[in-house]
Amino acid sequence: MQYLGVPYVYGGTTPAGFDCSGLIQYVYRQAGISVPRTATAQYYAATKVSTPQPGDLVFFGSSSYVSHIGIYAGNGRMIAAPYPGQAVRLQQIWETPIGYGRF
Repeated sequence: MQYLGVPYVYGGTTPAGFDCSGLIQYVYRQAGISVPRTATAQYYAATKVSTPQPGDLVFFGSSSYVSHIGIYAGNGRMIAAPYPGQAVRLQQIWETPIGYGRF
């Protein structure tokens, strides 16, 4: 939650600016957990779960190309760096995810 408001930056991996997978990698690293850089690699590395808990990952797209990722916050919401022109935010999950994962 401390990174809410950080601007979206394509390829961003620091609090100066994040893209969706850069946010995941950074936040997990702060918790001592190493995760791959890209959303697709994060999808394949995560343990899949059917019932997400806060802190789990929410994946969108397809298994061959994960186009977006967020951190599940509970109650159908996630924290994500959505797209250029926006900032990291807490938002409703607006489409059906392809899955959930845990590290």
